[in-house]
Amino acid sequence: MADVKRTAMIGLGAMGLQMGKHMVKHGFEVMGYDISAEASKKAESHGVHICSSVADAGKNAEVVFVMVANDKQIHDVIERSGLLDVLARGSVIAIASSCSPDTCRDLAKLAAPKGIGIVDVPLVLGQEAMDNGQVVAYVGGDEASVAKARPAIAAFSKQVLHVGDVGAGQITKSINNMLLWACMVANFECLTFAKKLGVDIPRLIEALGHGSGTNWSLSRWGKSTGKWAEKDMDVALELAQSAKMPMPLAGLVDQLVKHLNQERMKALMS
Repeated sequence: MADVKRTAMIGLGAMGLQMGKHMVKHGFEVMGYDISAEASKKAESHGVHICSSVADAGKNAEVVFVMVANDKQIHDVIERSGLLDVLARGSVIAIASSCSPDTCRDLAKLAAPKGIGIVDVPLVLGQEAMDNGQVVAYVGGDEASVAKARPAIAAFSKQVLHVGDVGAGQITKSINNMLLWACMVANFECLTFAKKLGVDIPRLIEALGHGSGTNWSLSRWGKSTGKWAEKDMDVALELAQSAKMPMPLAGLVDQLVKHLNQERMKALMS
């Protein structure tokens, strides 16, 4: 069993709940906080100890996970909640939310003088994989902080991949998702065309799975929700803008993915 025993989970929504649940199952003590009483109650039923504030949840934790909606909320949790004042030196904050890599880097600089490490741990493969404890975690941070957080991350991940310094995890997820959304819109266009030509779509998908057109999105067609596509593409295109990198294909995918949802994808199968 890992040396790290005490963790905290800030944000107990669909993903954070499952993260906490899997950590409890693997023998970690998990303190939790969410602004939603309903989410807190649900997490409590799975063994998460609910606290009255972010600082209260983090005060005895060795690794604190943050899974909230956006960059502002990440700053609020880490910079404005008192969390940095209650954590012990050597503890680690793991930012699991998708966000700008600069947010992770700026907060890492803020935490460093207190001896607190920050790693970014964006997760891929979606809600079903999270429910089953089978996500892939792209981790950015220094070796010591990643090593400290790794056992807890492994509780809900099938792979924990250290991809570079803090912020690198977010960049890796952005690149991963750019490829995902490009595949999804290409799949949708091609399957729509095939249906127009009278082809049986489930049989076509099975056949394509044996050829060079196969891809992860196609292999599970109709299961993806596309829920976070717009947010993830915004992060990717902001990075491209700051790098002064022309991304014409990504720009087109960004527009097309706005009209893609699970209902439209499933409709092609009928």
